[in-house]
Amino acid sequence: MVELKTPAEIEAMRAAGRIVARALDAVRAHAAAGVRVRELDEVAAKVIADAGAEPLFLGHHPSGAPAPFPDTVCASLNDAVAHGVPTDERIEDGDVVSIDCGARLRGWCADAATTFIAGAADPADAAMIAATDRALRAGIEAARPGRTIGDVSEAIGGAARGAGYGMLADHGGHGIGRVMHEAPHVPNEGRGGRGMRLRPGLVLALEPMLTRGGDAYRIAPDGWTVRTADGSRAAHSEHTVAITADGPLVLTAP
Repeated sequence: MVELKTPAEIEAMRAAGRIVARALDAVRAHAAAGVRVRELDEVAAKVIADAGAEPLFLGHHPSGAPAPFPDTVCASLNDAVAHGVPTDERIEDGDVVSIDCGARLRGWCADAATTFIAGAADPADAAMIAATDRALRAGIEAARPGRTIGDVSEAIGGAARGAGYGMLADHGGHGIGRVMHEAPHVPNEGRGGRGMRLRPGLVLALEPMLTRGGDAYRIAPDGWTVRTADGSRAAHSEHTVAITADGPLVLTAP
């Protein structure tokens, strides 16, 4: 069932979104070569706790997962695309770091992700991250009343494929509100004009995941981390976006 939010509820989600944005900014500022990945999780957890919110991912246990997610953020390095479990691994110079973070404040959720390079950047990695951000912006721009889910999917996929990148198969965005994953599912590729028509009050988490290789993936032995099957590096960019009469409103903007 698709739930439309009132303007007051969207503002409540925006408050949660600001916390997520602050957490991601703090993680990015802390990340550097030699830092343990687990430290990034601790930084985000402190920002969320200090704001009086709850970490959205901690304890999340979807069907098919071997156990509840154990941490505050998903931290995915290099060929890990998404759902990476923070460990004591140290970040190395030039690593591609993707951080996905969510928070719940007074019952309302927000979810966002960013990818950056720690230290010296490989130009090919920087180009991939820029393309992922452009694909997200294209999806956001298409998220307007009267358009369709297919229009959003086509915008994201067209930007990604047009730039020559692979896209993580079987993954996409989702509705969000009282819980992290609500209807509708938002594929990262599709055909314009198809699917549910967008209406004011709908809130979506849009999240393109691009790779420098193919679309196939594998799940790591931890049961959570999604890695590219060919070992290519990947990037993940996400915002929580409300459909309003005036156009898309990004609730997780920095």
